[in-house]
Amino acid sequence: MRLGIDWGGTKIEIIALSQDGKELFRQRVDTPRDDYQGCLEAVKFLVEAAEAATGESGTLGLGIPGSLSPKSGLVKNANSTWMNGKPLDQDLERVVGKPVRIQNDANCLAVSEATDGAGAGAHVVHAIIIGTGSGSGIAIDAKAHLGANGIGGEWGAITVPWLSEEEFPGPDSWIGHKGVIDRWCSGTGFQLDYKEQTGTLLKGHEIMALKRDGDPVANQIYNAYVSRLARSLAMSANLLDPDVFVLGGGMSNIEELYADLPPAMAPYIFSDTFDTPIRKAVHGDSSGVRGAAWLWN
Repeated sequence: MRLGIDWGGTKIEIIALSQDGKELFRQRVDTPRDDYQGCLEAVKFLVEAAEAATGESGTLGLGIPGSLSPKSGLVKNANSTWMNGKPLDQDLERVVGKPVRIQNDANCLAVSEATDGAGAGAHVVHAIIIGTGSGSGIAIDAKAHLGANGIGGEWGAITVPWLSEEEFPGPDSWIGHKGVIDRWCSGTGFQLDYKEQTGTLLKGHEIMALKRDGDPVANQIYNAYVSRLARSLAMSANLLDPDVFVLGGGMSNIEELYADLPPAMAPYIFSDTFDTPIRKAVHGDSSGVRGAAWLWN
């Protein structure tokens, strides 16, 4: 069987998949925040629980909110900052007693959806997380594209393209640059933009409920969000020209996006035709953990 771990900022989850992708076991625990050793022990606990429950041993893949540097072998760019600078693969192999394959969590989303999800059978899949943050991953023939420097698909650090005068330079972000995709195209960014206009912090589904009821501020915030995400997708289309875009994360559940994004992208596409589909992740919140398991595919 294949074991996959999704190491997130709030929870660490394991899944066990049979060779044909059937779910055999799943469990999650709260992430021991700011406790690197505690996180290693949590992974060990989950692996032992999965193997005890199934009576089988499995390969282990891990999705993290960062990546391993090909130069140093250490974790970099993780918003779970306590793992940055650590030799995570070596430490985990020591703790769990087996080889570990590690990829960025957005790459795991791409692998999952390219294997048996919304991008199944596609040559190039660009998977976008629009949740707490906004990251992306690229799968080519269902294999994660890490890149020469381990930053393949790191679109969250890029400034939203084609900024208007009113938008420039954009809000600050944890990355250290203004107006980046991670800030403006995430669910968090959607909420913060509404709060800046109204002084009230609402959840994304609450803002959408207001928009559907005709609230003008909520409608304005939604339209701005669509425009920024569409421009970001158009940049990817012009550069990567994937066979399919797959959206995951909480904002991907907004059904209006799938009708509203293509026409908003059109003015920025450098082509006379563009019919690349934009699809919701089939496996939803499970895509990251499933993709981690499929790293041994």
